[in-house]
Amino acid sequence: MHSFLPVLSVFSRILLAFAPAFLVPLAWAWFLDARHHALVWAYGFAITAASGLLLWHFTRQHRRELQTRDGFLLVNLVWMVLPVYAAVPLLYTVPDIGWTKAYFEAMSALTATGATALSGLDALPVSVNVWRCFLQLVGGLGIMLLVVAVLPLLGLGGVQLYRAETPGPMKDTKFTPRISETARGLWGVYVMFSVACMLAYRWAGMDWADAFMHMCTTMGLGGFSSHDASFGHWDSPKIEAVATVFMVLAGVSFMRYFIVLRQRSLRPLTHDREIRTYVTVLAVSIVLVAFLLTANGVVDGFPEALRTSAFHVVSVATTTGYASTDYAQWPVFAPVLLMFLGCFVSCAGSTGGGIKLVRMVLLIKQARRELVRIVHPRVVNPVTLGGAIMPTSVMTAVLGYMLIYGAATMGLTMVLLFTGLDIVTAFSAVVATVNNIGPGLGEVGPASNFGVLNSFQIWVCTFAMLLGRLELLTVLVLFTGHFWRK
Repeated sequence: MHSFLPVLSVFSRILLAFAPAFLVPLAWAWFLDARHHALVWAYGFAITAASGLLLWHFTRQHRRELQTRDGFLLVNLVWMVLPVYAAVPLLYTVPDIGWTKAYFEAMSALTATGATALSGLDALPVSVNVWRCFLQLVGGLGIMLLVVAVLPLLGLGGVQLYRAETPGPMKDTKFTPRISETARGLWGVYVMFSVACMLAYRWAGMDWADAFMHMCTTMGLGGFSSHDASFGHWDSPKIEAVATVFMVLAGVSFMRYFIVLRQRSLRPLTHDREIRTYVTVLAVSIVLVAFLLTANGVVDGFPEALRTSAFHVVSVATTTGYASTDYAQWPVFAPVLLMFLGCFVSCAGSTGGGIKLVRMVLLIKQARRELVRIVHPRVVNPVTLGGAIMPTSVMTAVLGYMLIYGAATMGLTMVLLFTGLDIVTAFSAVVATVNNIGPGLGEVGPASNFGVLNSFQIWVCTFAMLLGRLELLTVLVLFTGHFWRK
């Protein structure tokens, strides 16, 4: 236990940094809700801050540079314990929610998954919806820090695949001032895009409250909404266009935007293999689904089909999860394609979930390499990315990750099937939560929510969200005996 006190010391400061988040719904409650709701958020702030101060008091003498094992423990603590504090106010502001659904909602928000177990969102206090949505913005900031400082240290994130071609602080693998500078730069870019997104939503016709909430869930690629009908509440081409543009932007690595601003050049975007593939996959999928909708008479005319297709393809592919209609009722190819895209389309370094497109690119390159080696066994044909040769250790890590990803998806699906769920609901619920997409298909489709599941099934999906956001191995390593040995 003594060796983990430095981790708790860092975690105490994270709690203190998280506490002011409660002041945002407090302000909305004070001005727009009943005043007694403001007390709930005030208590949330006080309890979180007091916990952080108390923990800091007992661990302040235990400070040292974090090691790899410390990073694993810290990341898991943050994403498992912060939802506890975030969930408590929901128990006092949402009728008949219960601890299981409250924790699920908080975990979904902080991991930017967007799967909800609540209905009647339009009738909830404004401060509650603000809290749910603002947590996704906070989660996005946390994901930025995870991507830049923690996952490269642990050797598990998709970001380290760029080390060979990324200049400056991106090559660093420790908690150094340069990494801190990079994190601040990324957060600055994130905030800049967020402000622009909120103003665009307001211009498109949302009121200020909805513009703020949907900005939070768009930039965090989370997908929570303040309305049960999600974007179907407005049925506005202009609002959907704004959402589509900013979801596409948020699906790209924020590190690339940071480098663009530092170098004052668009080359880091235009010459990036992952980004070019990202845009191509989205464009082809949008056109394909639009033709399918037109051919089957789902919508009237190709322009309307293109609008509907663009919004939903981008929404699910970037793991945001917005919907303006029940796309589960489309010809079966379309919703299955959307779920498939949500598994891999987001870029490494974005706030999106899934296995990340860079891993898929490397897997395809590796498969092509093996096909060439069958014909020409002696050929030298290394896997490259951006002109840099990928080390064998990177390719082994990618293949190992994919093996565990497949095993975890199938294992959790079998658990849900054992509880009595049908195959479509069980498999899509796991895919939606492991990849942080949000809505699934079947009983947890876009026209429903995860509230139809029983408590055990909700806890399974909660664990799946944690696994997906922390890229599986970061969580699973805690279950190995080697982790706990000196």
